[in-house]
Amino acid sequence: MGNRFYGPFPPSFGKSYIILGVDYVSKWVEAKATRTDDAKTVVDFVKANIFSRFGMPRTIISDRGTHFCNKVVDALLKKYNVTHRIRPPTILKQMVKPKSSPY
Repeated sequence: MGNRFYGPFPPSFGKSYIILGVDYVSKWVEAKATRTDDAKTVVDFVKANIFSRFGMPRTIISDRGTHFCNKVVDALLKKYNVTHRIRPPTILKQMVKPKSSPY
């Protein structure tokens, strides 16, 4: 499972960012427009869109952004025994882009 933030974009309905989650096995993509790119947004997205739909992944991969690398996200992943792997943004960008996605 990989996560990545995109943005900021010009606001639309008050939302300037997109958080993306990709299941590398099924190539399923979950995306949500958000107002901020902070730890609370990541935790809410992971709980509502990843854990509730896919169950607990063994590993979540992200870049080194402060929205992913912080005590709040670490506590959530530790609670559910999920490993957090960090990759450089250039590698992650290639990994998060599923073959079925046109973008």
